Amino acid sequence: MKTLAQAAAALAAGQTSSAALTAACLERAKADPFGAFLTLDEPGALASAQASDARRREGRAVGPLDGVPLSLKDNILTEGVVTTAGSRMLEGFRPPYDATVTARLKAAGAVLLGKTNLDEFGMGSSTENSAFQKTKNPLDPTRTPGGSSGGSAASVAARLCFGSLGTDTGGSIRQPAAFTGLVGLKPSWGRVSRFGVVAYASSLDQVGPLAHTVEDAATLLSAIEGLDPADATSSTAPKTDLSMLRSGVRGLRVGLPKEFFVDGMDPEVAASVRAAAATLVSLGASVEEVSLPHTRYAMATYYVLAPCEASSNLGRYDGVRFGHRTTDPRSLKALYENSRAEGFGPEVKRRIMLGTFALSAGYADAYYRKAQQVRALIRRDYEQVFQRVDVVLSATSPVLPWRLGEKLDDPLAMYLMDVLTLPCNLAGLPGLSLPCGRASNGLPIGAQLLGRPFDEGTVLKTAYALEAALGLQFAPTGGV
Repeated sequence: MKTLAQAAAALAAGQTSSAALTAACLERAKADPFGAFLTLDEPGALASAQASDARRREGRAVGPLDGVPLSLKDNILTEGVVTTAGSRMLEGFRPPYDATVTARLKAAGAVLLGKTNLDEFGMGSSTENSAFQKTKNPLDPTRTPGGSSGGSAASVAARLCFGSLGTDTGGSIRQPAAFTGLVGLKPSWGRVSRFGVVAYASSLDQVGPLAHTVEDAATLLSAIEGLDPADATSSTAPKTDLSMLRSGVRGLRVGLPKEFFVDGMDPEVAASVRAAAATLVSLGASVEEVSLPHTRYAMATYYVLAPCEASSNLGRYDGVRFGHRTTDPRSLKALYENSRAEGFGPEVKRRIMLGTFALSAGYADAYYRKAQQVRALIRRDYEQVFQRVDVVLSATSPVLPWRLGEKLDDPLAMYLMDVLTLPCNLAGLPGLSLPCGRASNGLPIGAQLLGRPFDEGTVLKTAYALEAALGLQFAPTGGV
């Protein structure tokens, strides 16, 4: 079995046990040649599996996730399990409590195998900025799995588990999903609680699922979404109506933004997205070209706002209040400086410096305030477009997965890889990536669907119909 739904059905039918599934997943994860996991919680996972099997024997299964092995990105707190955010700054940190999403998965009976690799504090697009290891793409181990949730994507794509949670600040769920042939969903900002998630940029971060199918992603979303009193920014919006998942797309209006077919886009990517649009037309939808004119400023806007929020959020890691503490400092100033210099990696330092500069006296109005104003214009573009269409379709990434190491020496080139995903975060929209084609070299091509705020249902039903029509499947090429 490969999908979460298949695993859940086998457990419900008594064809296998959670203990057997979990043991098999742990065995594969220990032999993982792709570097997906940073930490495996074998005792905890096996105990959860045994508890799930006991519930099933007593007829008390709590839902479709009960007994299903999953993974968590290593910036989502898990009580007593090392959580590092991919950084030396948090090396060895064992949280005293669970993140809300962790607690909700546990309440749903899920088995949590361990924590997956990521770009340090979520800052990167290739999972090469982790302080501990690089993660390889299971479909081609010479290439990146994307980032920053590359470890979560690799753990699912390599079939080490049946689903995973990642976080998305500028595309960090959707781009890895596109690169590894998965479905990745970034919910609307506020749809899922961020309590207990290590913060990067609080107005942009959102937790979401990675899975093999749209149905699996919807099941995971259903388990983690909803109002959380511990998170003042979580929404009171009703939970997503998953009954519409199979309702089809007849009469659906799809927008194809001309600004998203950017210069330098791989021709195979552009052709696959246009073919996906044609497929939706064949299913009864209509497609029209739309314009999002302020998209051209999204990259600059994001790389002012995100570093500003990172500078603020990461200020707590100073060797006194929180995080790595240097040994034998000669002064208080040296304690601060050395602790942060030793704990943070190059990309995190780069973004902290960018953000600190943009927030400094004399520059905050010129950069931070102006970026907030442009963000409002970007959001307004989407509001106007969604008066004419129900969903927006584009590529997830303008290019195919690049080779490991290819862009590490050019941070700006790496930033440009998020050009199609980060406007969604700036506007707080739901966004989903699913496979829409196969390149000539066999690698997957991802299509991105964007919806109105808190209209995940329409995004999911569109993706479900497209997935069924295209029927694309991708399998790992080596290792486990």
